[in-house]
Amino acid sequence: MSIQQLIIRIRTSFWYLPTVYGVVAFILAIFSMFLDRYLARHSYYAFIPEVFLSDMDLAQTILSSLSTSLLTMTTITFSSILVVLTTYLSQFSPRTLQNFITDHHTQRVLGIFIGGFIYTVILLLLLRKNDISTLFIVPTLAIIVSIICLGMFVFFIHHVTTWIKVSNLIFNITSKTISSIHKHFIDEQDFVADSPWEDWEFEEIKTIQPFELKSKRSGYIEFIELEKIIIQATRDNSIVRIEQSLGKYVDEDTTIFSIWNLQDFKKINKYLSFMTISSDQEPVQDVNFGLQKLVEIALRAVSPGINDPYTAINSINHLAKILSLLGKKHLATPFHFDKHHQLRVIFEKPSFNDYLYECFYQIRYYAKEDVSVMAAVLKALAFICQGNSKYIKESVWEFSFYISEGLNEEKWLSKDREFLNKMIRSIARNCDKQKKENEILIKN
Repeated sequence: MSIQQLIIRIRTSFWYLPTVYGVVAFILAIFSMFLDRYLARHSYYAFIPEVFLSDMDLAQTILSSLSTSLLTMTTITFSSILVVLTTYLSQFSPRTLQNFITDHHTQRVLGIFIGGFIYTVILLLLLRKNDISTLFIVPTLAIIVSIICLGMFVFFIHHVTTWIKVSNLIFNITSKTISSIHKHFIDEQDFVADSPWEDWEFEEIKTIQPFELKSKRSGYIEFIELEKIIIQATRDNSIVRIEQSLGKYVDEDTTIFSIWNLQDFKKINKYLSFMTISSDQEPVQDVNFGLQKLVEIALRAVSPGINDPYTAINSINHLAKILSLLGKKHLATPFHFDKHHQLRVIFEKPSFNDYLYECFYQIRYYAKEDVSVMAAVLKALAFICQGNSKYIKESVWEFSFYISEGLNEEKWLSKDREFLNKMIRSIARNCDKQKKENEILIKN
């Protein structure tokens, strides 16, 4: 595992920020005790109001009471987190747990509580009788820290009540997915297509048997350091094809790299280090994982046990927003070159048609009898067409035939059929297919 992969894994872990705050609190407690002795040694206590100073007994009482209270607040915080996680598991999707656990606000509040407890306990441990002064200022500092913790506790209650709303969860998933799209894809208008003769190496290596590099562990592909693979392939004067996509599950002995012209087979472990395989899916680079979460929330919402179509409609609207953005990005560029423009890495990525199908095929099947949800799907398709290229409009139009096939299998009442056909006409209008709209209208 490279340093970059290790940093990403640490930053996405639940214990990262609480540990940082705990260490900072420990150092701050020692510094506070040195400050207390420094002020006493240089007679600065004469300039400090007596209300801020405490004797030995009062100082111990204050610190012990504060440490007990902060530990209780920390326990309540853990209980609140478990309540949210239980709600996410039962109502939304098991995959959505990561969004709350890895949220920095949640980790920061918990870290401040743990840091406050450590701060007061260390001060209580270091509090000793001395010959310099019988008064201490550290209890006042501990009270200030506890007031900060109390404010963060109020903030945490507000944070939990906000996060437990499904609309905020959907918005958070969408925001993170959009951020990942902007980070890993370039705009279609900024893409410069390769010349036809620049892919000749790919045609040539098809006739050569590559060396197949297999996985040494099982799990989900979490992170691929594409730039480092290109650099390593340039050093080895080889061509690498990444056989597995992000988020895909691989087992031991599954081929993950095909390498042509590799001379030194001792370097194969370097290529393995550029791919992180985790026991659980993580949304580090995987845009499809964010879409999967939104789809699962929609599916849970339309299930008979929950029956909440408006949550499903909210998820579909955000899926449309993400797909509309994906339509403006350049997705299918399998060839990656070095600085001398020689082919080094081949990495097939999902096309827009793949994303479109994976977002709606399950919703179409499980919500096929719900007119409001199916109308939301049709509205989403019409929304995706707006402002996108002719290629995206053609893809949406072709996909609309698939949706129409499913709708024609159901028996709709006249008003429902009229409403759905109105949505279909908006798709035809946005795709510039008004003359062909009769081909996909609901007939039954």
